[in-house]
Order: sequence, then C-alpha cells, then structure tokens
Amino acid sequence: MKVDTYLFGAVEVSPEKVITFPEGLVAFEGSKRFMLAHEDNREHPSSYTLQSLDDPGLAFQIVDPTSIGFNYELELTDAENALLQSPADEDVVVMQVLFKKDGDGQPVIAPNLRAPLVINTRARVGIQKVMETFRPNVTLSNLASPV
Repeated sequence: MKVDTYLFGAVEVSPEKVITFPEGLVAFEGSKRFMLAHEDNREHPSSYTLQSLDDPGLAFQIVDPTSIGFNYELELTDAENALLQSPADEDVVVMQVLFKKDGDGQPVIAPNLRAPLVINTRARVGIQKVMETFRPNVTLSNLASPV
C-alpha cells in the first residue's frame, strides 16, 4: 500500500510490515497502524521513527532503552497479554518514546520512562504500557566512561 507521510513523503509499505496498536498511543488513540523507519546504513539501529499510517503528520522517535543504559522488567496484565496475542519472550521488544522538553531554557530530548511501548514482533502488534505508579527496578550503566 502507498502511504503519504510528513517525514518521508510517499512510501510503499507492505502489509506485513504494519505494526498495529489496537488501543492507539496515549493522546493519539485514533492512530492504530504504524510503520518503523530507520537509517538504511545501520544493520542494528538503536533509534527508529514510528510513523503513523493513519495520520501522515504523526511520527515519534523511539529508542531501544538499553542503548541509553535503561532496562525494564515489566509485568503484563492478562488483558495486555491478550492484546499482544500472548507472545513468546523472544518475540517481545520494549521501546521508549522520546519527547522534547524545556531544560533550563534549552530544549532537551528525553525518554518517556512511564509509558514504554511493548511490541510483539512476530504478530506485529503493540501496546503502550502506561505505569500508574512507577516503581523502577532500574539498572543504569555509566555510558560516559568505559566499564
């Protein structure tokens, strides 16, 4: 199918590459179908663009949390597991949505830690796991110096 996008212009998207978020994303519940785009010259990119196929002007930058030294241990509810079609552990990826915020008068890019994306890569279906209470079991690595 051919899709017009804000960032990439008109692109051809094969139906098997579409990722469906049955409940949409927070504040964007009307957008349920997305595609992933990344730099072609990187075999294993850590950052992607999650482009809505329902709204050409809607795209999010998402990142693998481990690339910024963050690791999730998430428990899914029965309802969330059903939405994800009961995936095997190896078929699940967790991604963070990046957003821009004002930091002392300067724009800063930060990850949304409280609402990661959980995607079943085999079924190509995802959810945004909104954590009402955020009790992190966090392991942060010092990425600024060698370990």
